[in-house]
Amino acid sequence: MIVDITLYGIVDPQIANGRSMADMARAAVEGGATLIQLRAKTETTREMVREARAIRSALHGTNVPLLINDRVDVALASGADGVHLGADDMKLVDARRLLGPRAIIGATLKHESELPELASAKIDYACIGGVFPTAHKDNAGTALGLDGLAALRQAATRVLGALPVGAIAGITAANAGSVIAAGADGVAVIGALFGGDDIAAAARDLRLAIETALSERVALSA
Repeated sequence: MIVDITLYGIVDPQIANGRSMADMARAAVEGGATLIQLRAKTETTREMVREARAIRSALHGTNVPLLINDRVDVALASGADGVHLGADDMKLVDARRLLGPRAIIGATLKHESELPELASAKIDYACIGGVFPTAHKDNAGTALGLDGLAALRQAATRVLGALPVGAIAGITAANAGSVIAAGADGVAVIGALFGGDDIAAAARDLRLAIETALSERVALSA
């Protein structure tokens, strides 16, 4: 499955501040988000399933998939389109076995040593992180920076081939172009997309920065 990771919005109750996450996700998509993830580390399973179903309903008709962070069970129960898994979550091969061949499965990539497992699993995309410091992830670790991103992206290309590879952490409309120039195929965003009042406008600004940088990268490689 070809997954469009151009602008990957991650919605989380911790940034919602009481707002409807379903409405937030819909606004992001209306502004140009191509993929949505629900991340809810502190919610109960029932709360996550309820939120996921509401977001899925809000995205109906947009053709934008909804993924669940970490929780294969929540993805199954809510009818979401797939999951995003980290190194400490369920093994990728087990997630594929449970979710089936049509589900979207993405994986976090932090170290080159993780590439063999990603290559052996039938995943649909990878996401490198964290690129910059961020306040939205407790265990983000040391930021890679643009040089670290570029090096890991090159290693990923050697091992994973044409698999789409995005980037996450601290990315804004101001620095998204440099992230794309360093090799990312798209960006995953939390604060810069959902932190303000006008989510659709933030999505448009991010999408413009990303697409401009992608066009420039294609022109340079021609």
